[in-house]
Amino acid sequence: MEASVLNYLKFEMTVPTPKCFLRRFVCTAQVFDEDSTLHLEFLANYICELSLLEYSLLCYLPSLVAASSVFLARFILKPTKNPWNSSLSYYTRYTPSELRVCVRVLHRLFRFGPGRDLPAIRGKYSQHKYKFVGKKYCPPSIPTDFFQNATS
Repeated sequence: MEASVLNYLKFEMTVPTPKCFLRRFVCTAQVFDEDSTLHLEFLANYICELSLLEYSLLCYLPSLVAASSVFLARFILKPTKNPWNSSLSYYTRYTPSELRVCVRVLHRLFRFGPGRDLPAIRGKYSQHKYKFVGKKYCPPSIPTDFFQNATS
């Protein structure tokens, strides 16, 4: 039966990546945010691409990396506003407390980069067509109360 299914699919299969989930999560974040812009989309994509180079992130589910990227992107764009809400929890199926560890790894990666010898991703997202999100300032720490489970 397995061979039959694979033959029918012509062996054209792939595993889900964070990018598969990111599209939906970014759309959700933009719908429930009064300031929907391309900045969020580009920044979340940039963070996701940085994660591809980080071996320590392989232990996280692609959906968790995508949700954490949205969390961090929203935090970077508005550092004083809680980046997560109940709508995002509903659509991503992740609470802020579940994102904590992955967000912190991504935060460190964003601040210090994937390595001095790998500037391609940062350079790509530092261009005008990506709204210069590769040059965005990232606060040195994320308030711990942002990881409390949201009620609104």
